[in-house]
Amino acid sequence: MPKPSEKRLLHLHSLVAYDASFDGFGTTLAGMDEAGRGPLMGPVVAACVILPREPVLEWVDDSKRLSAARREEMERRIREVALYVGVGEAGPEEIDRWNILGATRLAMRRAAAAAPATLCIVDAVTGLDVPFKIHSIAHADATSYHVAAASIVAKVARDRQMASYAALYPGYGFERNMGYATSEHLAALKTLGPTPVHRKSFITKWCGEEAIP
Repeated sequence: MPKPSEKRLLHLHSLVAYDASFDGFGTTLAGMDEAGRGPLMGPVVAACVILPREPVLEWVDDSKRLSAARREEMERRIREVALYVGVGEAGPEEIDRWNILGATRLAMRRAAAAAPATLCIVDAVTGLDVPFKIHSIAHADATSYHVAAASIVAKVARDRQMASYAALYPGYGFERNMGYATSEHLAALKTLGPTPVHRKSFITKWCGEEAIP
């Protein structure tokens, strides 16, 4: 794997330094993030990660700043060295029932269910039902080393599901749009209708009540 640029390494240093300011860094400090709050279909997926002090994984960053291939490679490396990796999700029916914020909290609770954590840094979500302290900040995936790692794990897990849904429900372009409301996806909804993995509450917002059979 090539070395990151100097700019990226400086950013990595800031991510690690932020987490190192908390008790439990390298042992019981966790980071948690989600993927899939905005799409019209599929689950919202959360990941909770605890990493050791060493090795520092040089390409850990906000998942949105990495290519798909780099995310896949880093997800593998994170799992190789992590002290804990938990993934949880809440499906479309749970999103429709609890709304997306409630479902995100549910997915996070599932991801952290077995985490041996004393403190968890979370990206802008509060009110979590977990047995340890939460430190919630905005843009945590661009601030915290652990949250950036969790963002990679969550994104890769959800993208893999989108690939399987694309094979199961062809014509919507899930392998490209990841369930977001692209023109391709919206056009397919009009011609093909929603699938069983679409979020009815989101479809109603984007397409109107008539879109729900």
